[in-house]
Amino acid sequence: MNAPELVPVADHGVLVRFGDDIGPDTQARVLDLADALARHPPVGLVEVVPAMTSVLVVFDPLQTDHAAIGASVTANLAAAAPRPPGAVHVIDVCYDEPSAPDLTELAHLCGLDPADVVAAHLGATYTVGMYGFAPGYAYLAGTPEAIRRPRRATPGPPVPSGSVIVAGQQCLVIPVAMSTGWFAIGRSPTRVFDPEAERPFLVDVGDTVVFRRIGSDELAAGLERWMAP
Repeated sequence: MNAPELVPVADHGVLVRFGDDIGPDTQARVLDLADALARHPPVGLVEVVPAMTSVLVVFDPLQTDHAAIGASVTANLAAAAPRPPGAVHVIDVCYDEPSAPDLTELAHLCGLDPADVVAAHLGATYTVGMYGFAPGYAYLAGTPEAIRRPRRATPGPPVPSGSVIVAGQQCLVIPVAMSTGWFAIGRSPTRVFDPEAERPFLVDVGDTVVFRRIGSDELAAGLERWMAP
């Protein structure tokens, strides 16, 4: 297994790069290192930010430097044990119209029936790889290869909060309404981000997500509870 690349970032960070593959092996190495640094923090550590193929280690330059942090990263990599499994979350999703505006298009691009896309999406197990782009925007790795397609050249009209998006190798439940070039194949009433809650984020990096199909009535009831004052 190749050693990661350690890249200095300004005067207060080291980016640990494990390559370009966002597959499960790389993700496991990222999460194992992030967990090891959290359990054995070096002097001056400020924050550990895992991404899909890298870990950003942020430090206080008044207490330490790139070389010391790099040495700690190397030591933690050598001693890292597999990270304990994260929590498992079941997220409801409705694939019925009008909650799935791009399901037919994605099926056509994949050479499948819409029912096949739904079956593939439901049959996968996803791992929370990172947060980014917007608050509560959790990237879930594990989209089946059969339903992966590139982003559109031109974003479509905005889709509502709770939309379930297939984004290449990843899947997302978007926390706020937004325009996207990816494919909205369903909508969930499961609130993945609540800025007013004591714990705003439903899932943590390293957790597992599986999807459960619901009908339009269950979706409407769930969204009513979500939107209630």
